[in-house]
Amino acid sequence: MKLKHLYLLILAFIVNETTSQTTKSENVTRFTIAAPQLDTLKTIWVYLPTNYVNSKKTYPVIYMHDAQNLFDAETSYAEEWEVDEYLDTLTDNESIIIGIEHGNEERIEELTPYQNEIHGGGKGDSYLNFIKNTLKPHIDKTYRTQPEAKHTTIFGSSLGGLISFYAVIKYPETFGKAGVFSPSFWINPEIFDLVKNSEIPKTSKFYFLAGTNESETMIPELEKMITLLIQKNISTYQFEVHNIKGGQHNEKLWAEHFGMAYQWLSE
Repeated sequence: MKLKHLYLLILAFIVNETTSQTTKSENVTRFTIAAPQLDTLKTIWVYLPTNYVNSKKTYPVIYMHDAQNLFDAETSYAEEWEVDEYLDTLTDNESIIIGIEHGNEERIEELTPYQNEIHGGGKGDSYLNFIKNTLKPHIDKTYRTQPEAKHTTIFGSSLGGLISFYAVIKYPETFGKAGVFSPSFWINPEIFDLVKNSEIPKTSKFYFLAGTNESETMIPELEKMITLLIQKNISTYQFEVHNIKGGQHNEKLWAEHFGMAYQWLSE
């Protein structure tokens, strides 16, 4: 009996220690929604501005990938982006943030628009159709949003940067702005041909960021894309580019620069 009691005390301590590690804001909640386009269920994280309940305002929405890494150190792969900590400091220029959990072993499948002969993938359009046709209508119905494309941003890093950029090029009627951190253009070089053959609205906006200590191809490929966009005659007010000296391909880089990107995209 005493051993059982001791075991329960130890178990309670372990559970308490585990749950106490969460760093997510009280403004963050989660729900699960069916994603028929992907034949799965998706866990969605929602950040609501601090004064949301007490206001009647409508808010722009930012859809972000890899939700496990955005708000909570307990669920993050390495470090978190601290998106909620940053947003909790704001008293104006606020947004609703929708974080979409990645599909673990399906992450490459969901976040790449084209199939790579070595790494697979290629279900990016199905993933974006889930956001466009299932998730976004639910969010717009449930929360006080500004549903127009000019108030809808899509934001991510690495493969998430790739699919965010692709989303604004392919579906400008839904996504007006993209936060493109450390984009993995290397895995889908077809993205360059898509841009060459696409009409980019003057309302589309892109915020690019990459570190100089990422892969050897990161900065050259980003510069290649910027050159291509300029050749497409997009205006200088439509994009920002930041190459961070010494920046590495990790959450630390993205967390440190999220706020600056957020403010520019919210203008």
